[in-house]
Amino acid sequence: MAKASLIWSMLLGMSCFIVIGIYCENLPHARTIISGGNYHEAIHRLQAFKTSLTRHNSLSSAPSSSPSPLPSQVVKNPRVYHVTAYGADPTGNSDSTEALLAAIADATKGPSEGYLLEGIRDLGGAQINLEGGNYMISQPLQLPVVGVGNLMIHGGTIRASNNFPADGYIIDLSKPPNANRGDHTPSPSYNFEYITLKDLLLDSNFRGGGISVINSLRTSIDNCYITHFTTNGILVRSGHETYIRNSFLGQHITAGGDRNERNFSGTGITLQGNDNAVTDVVIFSAAIGIIVTGQANTFSGVHCYNKATGFGGTGIYLKLPGLTQTRIVNSYMDYTSIVAEDPVQLHISSSFFLGDANIVLKSVNGVVNGVSIVDNMFSGSNQGVEIVRLDQSNSPFHQIDQVFVDRNIARGMNLKTTIAKMSMQGNGTSWSFDFNNILLFRNLIKNVQYSLGSASRAFPNHALRNVSDNRVMIETNEVVTAEVFVMVDQNVAS
Repeated sequence: MAKASLIWSMLLGMSCFIVIGIYCENLPHARTIISGGNYHEAIHRLQAFKTSLTRHNSLSSAPSSSPSPLPSQVVKNPRVYHVTAYGADPTGNSDSTEALLAAIADATKGPSEGYLLEGIRDLGGAQINLEGGNYMISQPLQLPVVGVGNLMIHGGTIRASNNFPADGYIIDLSKPPNANRGDHTPSPSYNFEYITLKDLLLDSNFRGGGISVINSLRTSIDNCYITHFTTNGILVRSGHETYIRNSFLGQHITAGGDRNERNFSGTGITLQGNDNAVTDVVIFSAAIGIIVTGQANTFSGVHCYNKATGFGGTGIYLKLPGLTQTRIVNSYMDYTSIVAEDPVQLHISSSFFLGDANIVLKSVNGVVNGVSIVDNMFSGSNQGVEIVRLDQSNSPFHQIDQVFVDRNIARGMNLKTTIAKMSMQGNGTSWSFDFNNILLFRNLIKNVQYSLGSASRAFPNHALRNVSDNRVMIETNEVVTAEVFVMVDQNVAS
């Protein structure tokens, strides 16, 4: 019996040796594969083969009806590309540009899971893992091909070197020169879809910008800290549905009260496309916090304390006269104002304006239509600043319709509204009400409601006698002691 066991063990060892020899022969150019950037894939295949050997050895003493899986059935591409495996220096002491670009190239050329939008290959959630390192680069990080999606870059710090292009972006999601798709599918209508940039610190070193997203669809920028830019922290152009959230942007790293604030330049976020959202984002230093030249964008939980308006800065600038379609809610404008050119369909609500920050409606072609500014809080320094101001230096507003400024509260600033109420008690035949100090538009009262109450035994006749220059006159046909209440509206009565 012992002799039979010895013979069986020798045969098993020989069979394992033969299998190993055959498997190695079936790994063509093994050294080339490992050195060519597919190190993790090769290691994964070897580990899978080791697992199959272990299973074979354990099953030799306990026969089973199901065969052991072949290595080709077990091995799968991990789709996680660790940049240090490509030679990236996580200390930031040497240039890691080529290593990072190599990892990105392998990820974009990796296996796909079919398609997202037509012409966009689904990379299956491939990840460029920065492994918590600090990497220096000398040129923008671009995807080498267009027409790919479902890819993430995350988990580390990237800094521009002193010879980084002054007009470049650290991560540049645009179509590179002479880019090709790498296959024969039709060219997509968008460059990329569902690219996620997450948990990154990007330091532009006062050379160019942080992230550019050009003609892309459903891009996510989440939990990023972008600093030392000179152009834009984030630039979005064309495409749509770029979501920027839980992020911090500032040209200079400061927490307010910087003595060099007057010299802040650049823009935190530039949106030159439609249907984007900025949520829970802080912009702590820049000349302009956010500039918008695209339609149907929304902002929620945005805190701007970039260059103060008193120093020439702007918090949010809506530079798209004629069709704004912008919603700003639950935000905090900290010494920085909102400026909207010829706003059409603009909603601002539930926001806080500190330090004489206000809302400026700027006339370009004299149009303001469909504007709702309601339920906001304003706090100022008693300098006579209006919570909503009309800038008519170019031309007066002459097309005014559906503008509602109401239910706002102000402390240390002048309240402005399009709906106003006033009451007066007295004895006489006329009651005059002047609404110029509170109404937003001059000489524009479209609706008046009033009531006259008197304890006199007489029943005087009374009438609305005059409405002009934001003044209302109520008259009676005889002297009477009365209380008169008037409500005016600068919109057409519904």
